[in-house]
Amino acid sequence: MIAWIRAVAHIALSTLGCSFFLAGFSPWAHADFLTDAHASFETRNVYFNRDFRNGPSSQQSRREEWAQGFILKFESGYTPGTVGFGLDMIGMLGIRLDSSPDRAGSGLLPVRSNGRAESEYSKLGLTAKVKVSATELKVGSLIPSLPTLRPNDGMILPQSFKGALVTSQELPGLTVTAGQLQKVIARNDTSREDIALNNKNNRFTRNATGDHLSLAGFDQTLTEQLKFSYHYAALSDVYSQHFLGLVATRPLGSGTLTGDLRFFTSKDEGQARGGQISNHALNGMVGYAINGHKFSAGYQRMSGESAFPYVEGSDAYLVNFSQIGDFAEAKERSWQARYDFDLERLGIPGLTLMSRYISGDNAEVPGVSGKANEWERDTEVRYVIQSGTFKNLALRLRNATYRSSFTRDADETRILLTYTKALW
Repeated sequence: MIAWIRAVAHIALSTLGCSFFLAGFSPWAHADFLTDAHASFETRNVYFNRDFRNGPSSQQSRREEWAQGFILKFESGYTPGTVGFGLDMIGMLGIRLDSSPDRAGSGLLPVRSNGRAESEYSKLGLTAKVKVSATELKVGSLIPSLPTLRPNDGMILPQSFKGALVTSQELPGLTVTAGQLQKVIARNDTSREDIALNNKNNRFTRNATGDHLSLAGFDQTLTEQLKFSYHYAALSDVYSQHFLGLVATRPLGSGTLTGDLRFFTSKDEGQARGGQISNHALNGMVGYAINGHKFSAGYQRMSGESAFPYVEGSDAYLVNFSQIGDFAEAKERSWQARYDFDLERLGIPGLTLMSRYISGDNAEVPGVSGKANEWERDTEVRYVIQSGTFKNLALRLRNATYRSSFTRDADETRILLTYTKALW
């Protein structure tokens, strides 16, 4: 009960502080800045259970926690004139509902040095923005979504970054992005840290950090059914990366055929703090949707001398990146079979089902002799209330089974109850 009272108090204070700030900033307190503003409130209740099926008794056998997240967002409009100014704010609060030292480390909550999860944690992000014509500059707290950087947003609070990002849409169908990020705040942390290289399974020399992450790229809509993308990223003195992507759709019979082709090429950068990096990742997925059903098949192949590099705590933009595994070890080949069904066809709008199986082999893993292999089976059921008082209330059940010849097997269940409400 005390935790819930604190949650409400935190949110009330954030909203009150936001109101005082805007009221006191008289040059901006006019129609466009305020009338075009939007605010929303989101709650996320997440139960996480990962049961490790093997490994030495000295290692933690499971991770099981339950936590509540609150996210308050405010996005202003722009002041009038050739150059418009604005301000965005995001307040986040995480509360522990259940945890213990022998079950901590799920990624929902910060863990103290004594092994116990924090009872609560909060963070505030401020973003100043400037707009000229169809070009926008944002400086401060950022949660970008790019092929070269996809912050993790699958728990109670999202991963965020500090830096600057420019987005321009001056030409029809073309979006250009460029920026530089200096710090990261993990999804279950409050401190700003240097941006680091993901080092899953010790595939690189270490979790090397860079002074900044540079980003640039563009997305071009060629036709209504064809989109091309190019993006570049460089984590200073660690790695650089180029991305090419092509997404296509076209009618076929009574259904729709979709294709998503992705190619990354990466190498070590500057001082190569993470060791030698040389990777080419070709991956893609083809799907066919008809009458609420969608059948998809994917293939992913790593070539070069190293595994696929991406930012620690983020989600790799690979078709076989899944609930537990990423299938991105050096030389690894993996394929996927997936099925989606929208039960609106059966008279249950808002209810969807997803099931997929991914298998990888030929992986070269440091410290493991011979070729390694792994597989994962994921199932997800999601229901979103479509109307009424609880419209947008969503229940999501996720289950995964993961088996590997080079790391610990795991069975995992996640239950997510989320609700988003537009305040104005």
